[in-house]
Parts: sequence; C-alpha cells; structure tokens
Amino acid sequence: MGEALIDLVPSPREPRTYHAEPGGAPANVAAGLARLGTPSWFAGALGGDGFARMIEERLVSAGTELGLCARSELPTTLAVADPGPDGTSYHFHLRDTATFRLPDHAGEVERFAAVYAGGVAAVVDPAAEAVASTARAAAGHTLLVVDPNVREDRTIDPEAGGRRLRELCGLAQVIKASDEDMARLWPGVDPDETCRRLAGEGRLVVLTRGARGSTGYAGPAEPVSVPAVPVEVVNTIGAGDAFMSGVLNWLTTTGAHRDGGADALSRDQVTRMLGFASQVAASVCAQTGTEPSIPASI
Repeated sequence: MGEALIDLVPSPREPRTYHAEPGGAPANVAAGLARLGTPSWFAGALGGDGFARMIEERLVSAGTELGLCARSELPTTLAVADPGPDGTSYHFHLRDTATFRLPDHAGEVERFAAVYAGGVAAVVDPAAEAVASTARAAAGHTLLVVDPNVREDRTIDPEAGGRRLRELCGLAQVIKASDEDMARLWPGVDPDETCRRLAGEGRLVVLTRGARGSTGYAGPAEPVSVPAVPVEVVNTIGAGDAFMSGVLNWLTTTGAHRDGGADALSRDQVTRMLGFASQVAASVCAQTGTEPSIPASI
C-alpha cells in the first residue's frame, strides 16, 4: 500500500536530459513480487495522465493486480532523482496529485498473507491516515511489513513524517530499513542498537547497508550478517525495493514466519532469506531499470 509515481532520472549519456521511469517504493515492491512469482495487489492510486498509463502498463505487465487501486483525473507525482556517490536523493512534485488519494483498506487486510506499507504515502496527507488505519488493521490480522524508506524534501514535514514512520514500525511484525533510515528516525542512536531494541520487542528486523551487505535480527537472538553480492553496478535505484521483494517472496514462499512468528526464525533461515534477497537486489543493480529477476542459483 502506498505510492506509484514517476522517477525522472538523469541520462548518463545525454546531458540535461531526464528519462521518465515508473517508481515509488510500494509499486516497485508490488511489481517485484509479481516478477518473482508471488501474487501481489497494489493498493495505491493512479491518475489520468500519460504517466499514470505508463505506471499501469508496468504493473500489469509484471502481473500485479490493480483491483484495490483508486482512480483519479489528477496528475501523477513526479520525483526528480539526484544520484550521487552516497546514494540517490529526490525532489518531489506532489501537490494536488492523484498519487496520494488512497482509500482506507482496513477492511481488506484479512484477504492477504502480508501487507506492506511505508514510503512517501505514509507521511503525506491525505494518504497518511489511510495507510496508518490499514496498517493498524493489518497488525492484528496478518503479517504487517514496514519499510520506512525515509525521504527528506522541502515538501515533507520531517517531524510529523518521522513520528508517523516510527508509529508504523511500532506496529510491524517485520521491518526492513537501511542504516540511513534508522539514523534519521532515531538520531543519535547506533542503527544496530535500534534494530536490537525493535527485534527484542518481538519482530524480525532487516538492516541493509548497501555495499556492506545486510543484517537480520530475529527477536532477541544474536544478529546474522550476509555480505552483498558482488556485481558491476549499473544502477542503484530500486535496489532496496528489490531486496524487500526478495524478503517478502522468501517469507511467503517458505512459510517460515508462520511457525512461531517472524521473530522466531533460526539463524540458518535468516541467512538463507538475506542471501536470497541480496541476489534479487543484485539483479537490479546489474541492469538499468528496477525490475528484479529470480536468482539463477535458486
């Protein structure tokens, strides 16, 4: 549940030229899950412009169901990407767009094995309250998975946004976040310490560190770290969402989280989950675009 928008990405070969690419973390995760063979529904909102048609084509071609997707004649949100050596930042054009006109889906959550929430829609009105209400219902009836995916922009209130994302993390059974996300949401605290605390409260927490790999914290057990898969990097946009798709695909395919809860995974299970998700993320980093592929070794 969340946003589908258009990323305007600078062309590496054509100076001062930007390419329009369908994006938005929740939409990326929905499409990624479908590409990996896990049935997915996208609970977002699509506008009435050509960008919305581009997004819809992308989701449908991946195999994602749009039966929960709202429709509007408003335009689509734009996110201008600014890639740099430390990652990609974004500048948003989101006022009066269809992207955040999300309905409340609290009554639908029992239909699904897992509900994913997070990203910009979780902090931007009028979507934020619908996301929060749906997440509260999901926490009591299914597996709530949260990726805060913190974005800093002049259009986003950092205090209100941080509070909303921390509340979502407090509801979740599974949290996937980058080390930067953790540092922004809990400033002054080492991300490892934050992850241990959140996991110790009965959660599976996955911390991604880019090229330094990932770490899984299953309840009070000692964390497990897995190195990143070596790859010649072509693109990093969408790699974190592909990793999230890999985690969700592994959990729902194996059903390992049902035995005693996601926080009860064994060290071997956490290792295999992180290894699979890392390979999925690498498949995105090695190409242009954000569509992951199933690792050949699986």
